[in-house]
Amino acid sequence: MVKNLIKIPPSLCVKCRGAKMLCGLSYCPVSIADRVKKVYTFTGNSITGSSPPSLFVGRYGYPKINIYPSTPPFTGNTSYMEDESKWLSQDLNDFLSNRLSLLRGGIKVEATQASNPDYRLQEIQISSLSSSPVDIEMTVEKSFKNNVMLDENITPMGPSSPLKSIKFGNYHIDNRIEKIYYDRDLKAGNGIIKLYEKGMGINGISKALSSGSLGTGKKRRIVPTRWSITAADKSISDNLVEEIKDYKEIDEFQVYIRETKGNLFIGILAPGQWMFEWGESWFPGSTWNSFGDSVEVELDYEGYYGRNTYPDIGGCYYSSRLAVAEKYKEMKRTGSAMLWREIYPGFNIPVGVWYVRENVRELFRGKPEIFDNIQDSVNYVSKFTKVDISVWKVKSNNMKYLVSNLDNY
Repeated sequence: MVKNLIKIPPSLCVKCRGAKMLCGLSYCPVSIADRVKKVYTFTGNSITGSSPPSLFVGRYGYPKINIYPSTPPFTGNTSYMEDESKWLSQDLNDFLSNRLSLLRGGIKVEATQASNPDYRLQEIQISSLSSSPVDIEMTVEKSFKNNVMLDENITPMGPSSPLKSIKFGNYHIDNRIEKIYYDRDLKAGNGIIKLYEKGMGINGISKALSSGSLGTGKKRRIVPTRWSITAADKSISDNLVEEIKDYKEIDEFQVYIRETKGNLFIGILAPGQWMFEWGESWFPGSTWNSFGDSVEVELDYEGYYGRNTYPDIGGCYYSSRLAVAEKYKEMKRTGSAMLWREIYPGFNIPVGVWYVRENVRELFRGKPEIFDNIQDSVNYVSKFTKVDISVWKVKSNNMKYLVSNLDNY
């Protein structure tokens, strides 16, 4: 490990999460990739496989970036590798093994090429929108190294190498997106909402946006995967939040608890107008508090009119916001929401914001405990938290609002 690592405050790692380089170094000293055992071995420069389909777009050097059509080096029904609805049911090691077997062949492109793609880029676009696995024959210039993709926002991906040649076969564009792909008068934001309403998952929607397959003709852009995931979560949750604001307020406090391996998820739905917060507490020995000696707690929030700045806590803010907005729409009610997550020692590999979205969705599928006031709600939550409940109460913006505006504390 890095000798100077212990000099970096854990609070800085929690804010940075390997993306902003706030420590001033040109690399992330936490060295997340070093923690992953080599789960799939591949040698050689030629790959034949069945892509789920899978596509990754990098962000460095934007607007001149790398786009990576990706495939595992084996054939068969690999659709499970891109279906986020199935990932929670997998053992985490199996999930990582599957995702890290996706080998990426990189091509340098200009983001604006999406507005007038050449034959190769158009084939990459259309094949990535296939409703079933795509046959790929790919040759890369160099042997694959251990440069796997592990990121707080992005679903894990395997190693990459510059692409030399690629052939696609047996792909069928998803009928939910075909009309939208060829509609060059439809704005990207409207396309995102239409795909969601047609039942497409966030992973598929973000892939369509990343590949430059959405938007009006001249404004189509290839979008880095990190940005496209957040754009999908935000656009859809923005739309849902505006809808649920018109619903009748809930008249009770609903408390949801979900305990998973290495994590605790808490949801408190409260009477009142729309407000939202997402908080995380990273314990020593967890991903972004690897070498600290105290728990680091971070929280972002919004009031009725939302935010005008990007949350410091990152893309998980919008993935959790989407899940709670879906819950309120299902109930045909509105209210405020406090969502908190505790991350415990040993959970030390970032797997992407899908993990938050799917766990919060699962959280709200459970049966809540019902209370008449915030005091009893918080007392119940305190039975599960390892962070002292007083810390959450101090950090929580919604709690302060409830205390000052509702005579129930």
